Amino acid sequence: MKIEIDTHCHTIVSGHAYNTLREMVSMAAEKGLAGLAVTEHAPQMPGAAPLYYFQNFQVVPRSMCGIHLLLGAEVNITDRTGGLDLPEATLKNLDLAIASMHMPCFLEERTIENVMEAYYAVMQNPYVDIIGHPDDGRFPADYEALAKEAKRTGTLLEVNNSSLRPEGFRVNTHENCKKMLEACKKEGTMIVWGSDAHVDVDIAEYPEAEELCRETGFPEELVANTSYEKLRSLLKHGKKV
Repeated sequence: MKIEIDTHCHTIVSGHAYNTLREMVSMAAEKGLAGLAVTEHAPQMPGAAPLYYFQNFQVVPRSMCGIHLLLGAEVNITDRTGGLDLPEATLKNLDLAIASMHMPCFLEERTIENVMEAYYAVMQNPYVDIIGHPDDGRFPADYEALAKEAKRTGTLLEVNNSSLRPEGFRVNTHENCKKMLEACKKEGTMIVWGSDAHVDVDIAEYPEAEELCRETGFPEELVANTSYEKLRSLLKHGKKV
């Protein structure tokens, strides 16, 4: 399956990645992509960029090295009400937003009730395009309910290749992602493949994601980032970037 745009990667701005923006874009061009989304960790993640980093994106060209560049954020879901660590005015002006749960940032007890309540609230946010790595068993989820609500709200669910690596630190990701894919196939819910690259060589590398989609017989038409234009048309932000 050919992916034209990687929807999830980080630069040195996130504090625990290893390449600059220019280096990441250059690698995307070298790999023949049409686009790249750079989604730095939002401020509540330790070591992440401050608020004003995300408020200054207008200075950055959206085309580099022949690559369509989307500048966004991986915002942190902070509580069961769907709290996020960027204000709405900032979220609105991003090119796209991924909302994810991370151990240092989600402040509630990690029960399935709290996690699902948070996901329901976040998916109703008009400026959240993607739920990031919902496969992490440390944040238990009901994948059938998640797929239904994602379909209803037009939110994309991420198959995160980094999660699925054998050396990955998230819990039960293969089993959970398989459940999610089966539910998405049943409901007709769109997904994205995200590399979650923290170093340039990992951009658009999806061996685990591809194998799991093959294993589940997941249809290509439900993968949003097989085309840059297709992905752009499915983003809630709806910006012409």
